[in-house]
Amino acid sequence: MELADVVRLLEAEVLVSATDMSVKITAAGAADLISDVLAFVRERTLLLTGLTNVQVVTAADLVELTGIVFVRGKKPGRDVLEMAKSRGLPVLRTHLHMYEACGILYQAGLRSSQVGQDDNNDHR
Repeated sequence: MELADVVRLLEAEVLVSATDMSVKITAAGAADLISDVLAFVRERTLLLTGLTNVQVVTAADLVELTGIVFVRGKKPGRDVLEMAKSRGLPVLRTHLHMYEACGILYQAGLRSSQVGQDDNNDHR
């Protein structure tokens, strides 16, 4: 799935654009705890979260996430957006609740990010 597909599926607003919206996303994870973000990550993962502080950008950068989607219409402060932009991290915002957004992405074929499991596993 491409980042542009996520924007369309989640009816998302792009707060910080990617240099290439066709970047591939292989998995997604949802968390409102930084420790969970650090635990589930693998390459090309998209994070769905309600956290809007700078720590979420720091964690996303640390583990090389593909991007962040803020759920429930939350909009982070300017400091968060500027940090994401400086690190080349795309940021989206959707009006959907986390459960709905995850369900839509799952139904579209995007699977969960679980460390140590391969992409061919269904992760159910």
